[in-house]
Amino acid sequence: MSATATTTNTTTYANGHIKATALDPVKIGSLTCKPLHQTFGAEIEGIEFSKPVPDEQIKDVVEAQTRFGVTVYRNTGLTDEAHIAFSRQLGFLEKVPKFRGPNVPDRFGYPELFDAGNTDLDGSIIKKDSRRWWYNKGNALWHTDSSFNQHRSKYSLLLAHKVPKEGGDTGFADVRRAFRDLPEERKAKLRGLVCKHDLWHSRKLAAPEEYASVTEHELNAKPPAYHKLVQIAPDGEESLYIAAHAAEIVGMPKDEGLRIITELMDHCTQSKYTMAVKWYQPGDLVRLLGQSRVYASRDAFSDQMEVRDMRRTTVFDDGPDKDGVPETGNK
Repeated sequence: MSATATTTNTTTYANGHIKATALDPVKIGSLTCKPLHQTFGAEIEGIEFSKPVPDEQIKDVVEAQTRFGVTVYRNTGLTDEAHIAFSRQLGFLEKVPKFRGPNVPDRFGYPELFDAGNTDLDGSIIKKDSRRWWYNKGNALWHTDSSFNQHRSKYSLLLAHKVPKEGGDTGFADVRRAFRDLPEERKAKLRGLVCKHDLWHSRKLAAPEEYASVTEHELNAKPPAYHKLVQIAPDGEESLYIAAHAAEIVGMPKDEGLRIITELMDHCTQSKYTMAVKWYQPGDLVRLLGQSRVYASRDAFSDQMEVRDMRRTTVFDDGPDKDGVPETGNK
């Protein structure tokens, strides 16, 4: 099934991608896609979430995701159960790691739901300066979900249950286009490099004093993973696979690797490659293709005054490089 677009001024890339200068709707099967940016992101209409999504329409959903990278579905009415069921139609789901200890209960009764909000088990706002509060600061850094897992993720589905009155928007960066725009000589040097991805590296970046020491349980719950810096996205195009979890480049002095990672992130997060999605109401769902987009909670809100209840499912990747290069960590 192919996408059709009506545009007044376009550029067609060699791989068939259309860069529209007029953001006209794009029709993909049963879906109407309203672009949010010149090269990526769209609001999607045409799905009835009050009942199971037909398998034939899931094909349209996947094609829209591959085309736009970030897709937004407004006011879905999805419950926790329906959120999980819809996600399972896209592949196998990750389970929530027990960072805070094996006996600490989760806020939800479903191991597939990641808690991306700012409340405790009883619904009260997480106390400032607690370890959980500092941990959440890492979510404000540009990141790719679960890149610190050796079996990487393909899709993230972030669902709003309660949104603040102001702020709390989420920023996204088009790292696929950012790589495309690099000089050919630079691309050639990046291909073949492998990054070490470490959850605790990003936590230290966000909260260096709190995470100056990481507990043994934390380290065991989430050891580092190794992935190629340049990946092939589902559409066949090359893309960068970096962001805040990327701690070093294998085979390089740590400082040199971090310098390259930082330079690439500065390049990827220029305004021409980024956009922000506003959360209007509970039920808004944002779906992200992890191999070609990074994101962050960019617009601050009063996290000690307002609740921001966000819940995420994460779908395992099923592509040829889904397991990264695990043998790298043994060298």
